[in-house]
Amino acid sequence: MRFPFFRPAPAVAPPTAADGEVLLETAGLTKSYAGADGELPVLSGIDLTVRAGEIVALLGRSGSGKSTLLRCLAGLLPPSSGTVRYRGTPLTGANPGSALVFQTFALLPWLTVRQNVELGLEARGVPPRERARSADQAIDLIGLAGFENAYPKELSGGMRQRVGFARALVVEPDVLMMDEPFSALDVLTAENLRGELMELWDSGQFPTRAVVLVTHNIEEAVLMADRVVVLGSRPYGTIRETVDVTLERPRDRDCAEFDELVDRVYRIMTGRPKDTRAAVRPDADRTDPDHADPDHADPDRADPDRAERRTLANTPLPTTSVDGLSGLAEMIAHRDGRCDLADLADQLGLDIDDLLPQVDALDLLGFAEIHGDDLLLTEDGTAFARADVQDSRALFAGAALDAPLVRLIVNSLGGEAGATVRAGFLRDLLAHHYTSEQVDRQLETATDWGRYAGLFGYDAARQEYRADEA
Repeated sequence: MRFPFFRPAPAVAPPTAADGEVLLETAGLTKSYAGADGELPVLSGIDLTVRAGEIVALLGRSGSGKSTLLRCLAGLLPPSSGTVRYRGTPLTGANPGSALVFQTFALLPWLTVRQNVELGLEARGVPPRERARSADQAIDLIGLAGFENAYPKELSGGMRQRVGFARALVVEPDVLMMDEPFSALDVLTAENLRGELMELWDSGQFPTRAVVLVTHNIEEAVLMADRVVVLGSRPYGTIRETVDVTLERPRDRDCAEFDELVDRVYRIMTGRPKDTRAAVRPDADRTDPDHADPDHADPDRADPDRAERRTLANTPLPTTSVDGLSGLAEMIAHRDGRCDLADLADQLGLDIDDLLPQVDALDLLGFAEIHGDDLLLTEDGTAFARADVQDSRALFAGAALDAPLVRLIVNSLGGEAGATVRAGFLRDLLAHHYTSEQVDRQLETATDWGRYAGLFGYDAARQEYRADEA
């Protein structure tokens, strides 16, 4: 049941029929940023086409370059090499046929709803009376009639995001670009707004011919998109695979076909082939050739270059707390050391991608492995899940040193009691590879992990790490 915001109305002329015309395309798109150590690549070799009548989802984890790619498509960032074309013409500035909806609303608080919606029209030189009329039509279409003269502070988060949609749609762009537009909303509000937008798209009243959606939510991508473009992030953003979604709308999340697509996209995102070698089961006979894995206790022994390849640049810490990854390990242990991730997410009332940070953390620490659709605890992972508090800390301490950032902090302290390292030093190093927001998340996670493991302490007032005398 929808909340009573959405009121279909023929206020804005329907878009041109979906004829498959190529609206946007990239060829060999590469984007790099200048860093202290030279060029930092973000995207490489991106070939993408967006046609009229389709919704394309750019899906990937943090650091995969999906938001950077969206900004290149919008003409807000120039490519380092390759081309971006709008209707066959290379972009040399802002894309005249696109409009953006941001994650954080980006409204001007001193302007009313109508004035915020008019901004794009004002920038295009539309006369005041005409832009007020068009703004009111867009406001009514998006379900905010009656709030034209309200200020952003008077609106809920969902209503503020509706203003963002109206502001983008009022200019009737060929391509609407959305950068995780629902991630700042609570679950119910996001679900409602997402459903209303899809109803509007299906009704033929959506004043745009194509949509490009950036998301990290697998289920959202399968629910909304006609094509899901999965981006990989190591060592830089590339298109890992494109998945066509041919399910009829409105889509049923409970049908087997929907679940199969979600599982398929999940496997692509994790980069795990279905024939990945099984992890050691906690109850397995170690001499059984079907379970034996002599190199598993030390994966770096099986692959001597593995530890060397783990660097700050290509091994970011999954942003999860020790409590979160411990909780997942315990749940798997209670299920005999093996579980289907999709089934577990359903039981917990979560989207499967909500578990990805914990899954990545267990994998990085050597506590679990992915085998097909299942997550299996390793022998070390089983011991960690079943250990008491002190033993689990000791097990975690040894495993956490496989994480490059944790290892860097420990090595920088040199093992000398009383030694300190300023957080600013680490920020400078991380800034070569991550955005400032990502740097904050990486350090927060490393601090949480290292403190729990007893590898180092942290003085928040001084913003410095210290070697614990104990």
